[in-house]
Amino acid sequence: MDAQLLTSVADGVATVTISHPARRNAMTAAMWRALPEVLDGFAGDPAVRVVVLTGAGGTFCAGADITSLTGDEDPKPLALAAEEALAAFPKPTLAAVRGHCVGGGTQLAAACDLRFAAEGALFGVTPARLGIVYPSASTRRLARLVGPAAAKYLLFSAELIDAERALRTGLVDEVHPADGLDGRVAEFAAVLASRSLLTQAAAKEFADGRTDRDAYWAAQMEGSGDHAEGVAAFLERRAPVFTWAGDTAPGPGPTRG
Repeated sequence: MDAQLLTSVADGVATVTISHPARRNAMTAAMWRALPEVLDGFAGDPAVRVVVLTGAGGTFCAGADITSLTGDEDPKPLALAAEEALAAFPKPTLAAVRGHCVGGGTQLAAACDLRFAAEGALFGVTPARLGIVYPSASTRRLARLVGPAAAKYLLFSAELIDAERALRTGLVDEVHPADGLDGRVAEFAAVLASRSLLTQAAAKEFADGRTDRDAYWAAQMEGSGDHAEGVAAFLERRAPVFTWAGDTAPGPGPTRG
């Protein structure tokens, strides 16, 4: 297939690759619809502890492929549903960005927990070029990430910014030479996969402002054994082996939104 999401899993890290070389990895309607399903599968898979989102070749994602839509189909609801599924994913997510990350591509990258970029990467939020109203949820997420002034700069101007400016504004967390990006992403993803998923899931929920379920997460910590394992590993001077992969106590499950 010319346009598809490619997936692989190794050593606790799932990689989702946006592949549409004919359109600079622009997301088709089918690809937007497929992403939440892919993420749902990884959310329930105990073998997956981290998800890396990237693009095939030298480009991350050029946005939505409008030519793939049928009739009067609006790409915004499809893109927003995929973005929200990515933001609500209960495990750490890392976007590995090279080349253009524009429009819907920036929506996807911003919905990840972390973003590492290659030198030469370009970022842009471009609805002002087309007279499109950017979704409120996407606007708020961008503003939380880079601050209101930087978000307005991107949205008002529709100009592209380079990786160094994206780093200064907080849109990306690290910038690396193009030939070193994959190695750094693999290294850091391995670090994330080795840490407590219990800690990560609770921290993600709190940091994103979705809930204040302190009692729920305290019960998860008590029932999981991860805390005891962490302390034992520290005292024994060995690497911990954390096993929590989901609910271990009664009560409401994780909240999306």
